[in-house]
Amino acid sequence: MTAKTVLKEAIKLVGGDRSTTHGSMWDNHENIARLWNGYLWNVEKISASEELTASDVANMMEILKVARRKLGSFNPDDYVDGAGYSGVSYKCKLAELEDETKSKKTKV
Repeated sequence: MTAKTVLKEAIKLVGGDRSTTHGSMWDNHENIARLWNGYLWNVEKISASEELTASDVANMMEILKVARRKLGSFNPDDYVDGAGYSGVSYKCKLAELEDETKSKKTKV
């Protein structure tokens, strides 16, 4: 598989029917962030001022894929999924910045 093929496959996954299966990309990662925040708060590893965001979740999932590349046998899916999570993180960060901008406008 070439680098271009890896990226094309990631594009198919990120832009494909996963939203039908898992819901909106941002909503899914925001939901994971809320669940992870609850867990981290419960085990006293995080405070409300340090909560994870949807883009944090996508970044950590990408890091998970990097970690998997270091152990076990070679799996092209780890590279495809890593590239996909990079794109997901980008989209989630854009949504977060847009949300911050809207929040600032309503406070003024």
